[in-house]
Amino acid sequence: MPFSVLQAPIPGLLVLKPKVFADARGLFMESYSKRDLADIGIAYDFLQDNLSISCKNTLRGMHFQAPPYAQAKLVTVLRGAAVDVVVDIRRQSAFYGRHFAIELNDVDRLMLFIPQGFAHGFLALTDECTFSYKCTDYYAPAAEGGLAWDDPDLNIEWQALGLQGEALISEKDRKHPRLADFVSPF
Repeated sequence: MPFSVLQAPIPGLLVLKPKVFADARGLFMESYSKRDLADIGIAYDFLQDNLSISCKNTLRGMHFQAPPYAQAKLVTVLRGAAVDVVVDIRRQSAFYGRHFAIELNDVDRLMLFIPQGFAHGFLALTDECTFSYKCTDYYAPAAEGGLAWDDPDLNIEWQALGLQGEALISEKDRKHPRLADFVSPF
């Protein structure tokens, strides 16, 4: 298997640690194997790859797509570092409204598998952060949704996670509802 699997504290989330082969020339690793992912229960067809490049303190999120266009994601950082944050928005989950945060970077090359039913966002920690994510469905503008990144009920301590000063946030991300005002489609 090209990676080991670490369980995250919220069921469904998986942290993958790839096997990296490095020498004087550089490095090699398998970043995706449909067969090996299926062997650990990630049996999805990934239909779209996304790439974003962000400057330090850019905060993107907290996003999701509603059914029938809901997306599971496999995310990693190709260059630089980011804190990846997910919030469980599955109504029947014992973890509803709880978040999980992990640093993804170009040193340890960890990947995070995020199943459907989670809002997702990240904070760029470096001057140039190249973030990659594979998605199990195509982007559907009519199905997009989100949660307020700064909702105190979510208790995401962005400064403790690495935010320095004010976050750079899109106007769209500033308008997402708080969890208390949110009706989950999951």
